[in-house]
Amino acid sequence: MSEHIEVSRDGAVQTVRMNRPDKKNAITRAMYAAMAKALTEGDADEAVRVHLILGVPGAFSSGNDLADFMAVATGGEHGTEVYDFLMALATAQKPVVSGVDGIAVGIGTTINFHCDLTLATPRTRFHTPFVDLGLVPEAGSSLIGPALLGRQRAFALLGLGEPLAAADAKAAGLIHDVVAEEELEAAVLALAQRVAAKPPQALKIARDFMLGDREALVARIRAEGEQFRARLSSDEARNAFVAFMNRKKG
Repeated sequence: MSEHIEVSRDGAVQTVRMNRPDKKNAITRAMYAAMAKALTEGDADEAVRVHLILGVPGAFSSGNDLADFMAVATGGEHGTEVYDFLMALATAQKPVVSGVDGIAVGIGTTINFHCDLTLATPRTRFHTPFVDLGLVPEAGSSLIGPALLGRQRAFALLGLGEPLAAADAKAAGLIHDVVAEEELEAAVLALAQRVAAKPPQALKIARDFMLGDREALVARIRAEGEQFRARLSSDEARNAFVAFMNRKKG
């Protein structure tokens, strides 16, 4: 498993925290595997009623670890860790709440598409530069995004790669509310505890009705994943990764 994923319990709330601050919570394959395990085991544990996903101050996640991308782009194996996590997240049987502060790039944004409630701070920016890296949207975002945000705002986020500020994300319906940085963790835990205090069976039925049939979402995640893996080996993606890494070095 991963030392960079911390799983803890506060009453009926299970917290899954990405804790790799030196890399701004760039997510490795081991981290995906650990989060998938936490969600799956939490769903199976009757004592858990809510999943809470957190990052660290200033960084929810800077996205997928680029070293993993580069490994695949240069002929390495794909692995199933990302897919396993996305399936666990998209099919979670219990409510998922998130608290986002600062950087939320790529999967750091699309995780929240699957959350029932999200709180973010004023300095948070949701950014999905998939196309800029020669890739395609993932995590079912090409399906959820237009339904949630409207076609044009979704295209600006997922196609054009325009960042979405926290206040705009709230206005668009991507997140529930914006709170001060110093209040985020206490506020989102309190929110998760409010959810956990609801009658669990009634809440499950209500949530299932709101989510509807998830087969189309699962199918879209699978289709996006096939294209994403193919794009990772493309010249466009390889050149974009090299250019990005060179900019970071410079």
